[in-house]
Amino acid sequence: MAGKKRGRKSLKSRKKAISRSSRAELQFPVSRVERYLREGGYAQRLSSTTPVFLAGVLEFLTANILDQAGKEAQGKHKKRIAPQHLETVIGSIQQLDPLLGDGTKSLLRTSEEA
Repeated sequence: MAGKKRGRKSLKSRKKAISRSSRAELQFPVSRVERYLREGGYAQRLSSTTPVFLAGVLEFLTANILDQAGKEAQGKHKKRIAPQHLETVIGSIQQLDPLLGDGTKSLLRTSEEA
């Protein structure tokens, strides 16, 4: 077997790796969400679509909050979104206020003081 070369890769090039975030057309990192879910011990087993869905939900909520905060800032003739604008928006959304609670307000206050 003098003519054969062993261990040589085929001439076919490998496909470039595509992240799960880009496959799902998301900005939020799907792999990081999956890691947090696994480390948190929320369930014994996870579906492969669970972190994709959760990343999509988090991105949707963030986009909506930032969009409304931007409108709030524009309404007050400001060019930047300030913590007060975020606090106003989160307080005005009835479903988010109990979910986020006082923890977000304390975070926003500490960023104001810095």
